[in-house]
Amino acid sequence: MAGGDSPAETKKGSSKTSKNTKESSKESTLKQKSPAEFFAENKNIAGFDNPGKSLYTTVRELVENALDSSESISELPEVEVTIEEIGKSKFNSMIGLIDRERVDTKLYDDYETDKAREDNGKGMPHDDIPNMFGRVLSGTKYGLKQTRGKFGLGAKMALIWSKMSTGLPIEISSSMKSQNYVTFCRLDIDIHRNIPHIHLHEKKANKEKWHGAEIQVVIEGNWTTYRSKILHYMRQMAVITPYAQFLFRFISETPEKNVTVKFTRRTDVMPPIPIETKHHPSSVDLLLIKRLVTDTSKKTLLQFLQNEFVNINKNLAARLIGEMGPDFSPGMAVKSVTSQQMVRIHQLFRQAKFDDPSGDCLSPAGEYNLRLGIIKELHPDMVATHSGSAQVFEGHPFIVEAGVSVGGRDVKQASHILLLFIHGINIFRFANRIPLLFEQGGDVVTRTALKRINWNSYKINQTQDKIGVFVSIVSTKIPFKGTGKEYIGDDISEIATAVKSAIQQCCIQLKSKIVKRLQAREQQERKRSLSRYIPDATGAVYEVLKQMTEEHTKKRKRYKEEETAMLEKVSKLIITKETLKEKLAEHVEQVDYEMALEYATQSGVSEEPRENIYLQQLNPNHSNFIDLQSPTFVFRLIL
Repeated sequence: MAGGDSPAETKKGSSKTSKNTKESSKESTLKQKSPAEFFAENKNIAGFDNPGKSLYTTVRELVENALDSSESISELPEVEVTIEEIGKSKFNSMIGLIDRERVDTKLYDDYETDKAREDNGKGMPHDDIPNMFGRVLSGTKYGLKQTRGKFGLGAKMALIWSKMSTGLPIEISSSMKSQNYVTFCRLDIDIHRNIPHIHLHEKKANKEKWHGAEIQVVIEGNWTTYRSKILHYMRQMAVITPYAQFLFRFISETPEKNVTVKFTRRTDVMPPIPIETKHHPSSVDLLLIKRLVTDTSKKTLLQFLQNEFVNINKNLAARLIGEMGPDFSPGMAVKSVTSQQMVRIHQLFRQAKFDDPSGDCLSPAGEYNLRLGIIKELHPDMVATHSGSAQVFEGHPFIVEAGVSVGGRDVKQASHILLLFIHGINIFRFANRIPLLFEQGGDVVTRTALKRINWNSYKINQTQDKIGVFVSIVSTKIPFKGTGKEYIGDDISEIATAVKSAIQQCCIQLKSKIVKRLQAREQQERKRSLSRYIPDATGAVYEVLKQMTEEHTKKRKRYKEEETAMLEKVSKLIITKETLKEKLAEHVEQVDYEMALEYATQSGVSEEPRENIYLQQLNPNHSNFIDLQSPTFVFRLIL
């Protein structure tokens, strides 16, 4: 019996093993996710944490795309943003759902939806529109240059959020300059396949010769909770781009809740267009070297090093190849470089010394625009700006611009960071010319302004003065921290030092102005004190003169010839109490002027007091001109 049972047990065991193997194989099957699917499941990474934040992020992404589009063709930006509140009944009719009365009202929570944006940018090519909006991680901003985008998602994430929250497609109207048609496209996205799902893609007549783009997307949002953030974002955008015109509207189902804000253009001077550049040898990693080798059109290693990187000329390229070892030669085919040899190239790039990259590829706002934006929106009593020279971190160039204002409008926003209220400082942060509104506490600008600047040494009182600190950082790589990329860390010493230096330069300028203002105030007080005694002094002197005149007339006392002449004028009423008062007032003015002049000479101040001058915008038809710019004005020579 024992011998007969053994085969049966073996067979049974074998059957169970086979079944477990199949289940294990099924469980271990590899699965893939498309980029669209990844961001849909991790939407908080791109700033779509909740309906309120999603509404804010959608506005921000579309506004920044509009600015990029206009600036790319040197067109003064005109951006219109409209948020329209859509109630449940209207939304149901839009999706073809029959409205139904609520039975259990406690189950429901109303929401606000819809977002539209229009600009006067360059527009988009007809055939590219579906992929530009319906395919994640495809676009025109993936080269090495200064860009506003944080992830390169733009409106794609808004479309994904629309797909998830309302299921409605996005609508795009676009036309390029000198194009005789307008492209209209209605589409959504196939999240699992990461491809656009086109509902309608057609051309319409462009009778008005319009160019630009208009985008309409219906999303779930919360205007009530993010109203202040969105309006604050628009105001800060107006500060950093005073050459743009923004029109913002919120249309509510309740008319008294409607909001319309217009930020008018203050100047027509635009920053230069950012230039795409090549990688600096010290900034590349092994993976990037492999990609560059794969993509390069150059034949030899010498040509590859010389043409694919900045600051490597022919002579330096030859020296680097000689340092790599006997396995390398200038004429060797770059496509034949092995993985081990790429490691050697990478190691040498890390160890060798290269000149720093220049900041020519960057496009800062400029002191003129920064100063103008601060004055335009905040109306401060005093403002100072400073633009630093290009510096480098990890092989990437960056430029820090700063402005510090004193007085003016109280623009403190409702913030959860009480530290800003305690110290009385309003901090405005910009990265690649976009405002950063979240996670202020850990940002390098906040920490520098609150902990590393001794405001009292610059005659600035933190408890009494309304201080505004504006810092704009532009770079080919902004070192954001956190998943939302909302702040710049305090751990990069090069950036921290540059930020501190830029703020200090502004404070030095302000100190000079504050000292002059204090001196002028002391001068006015001194003059006021002297003038207060003029009537009493005049009366006393005139009484003495009258008494001397009587003595002279009765020949009781003899006076010198000069004194006699003066007493005769008193007797003839040529010198009166009023004339003495006028002369004494003139003397006070003269003494005050001489003291001020002496102070100015000792302080090395030789310039006259300056007043604000505002110039009207020139006729936009005048396109043939040369701009000569300084931090405080632009001189335009019309040819």
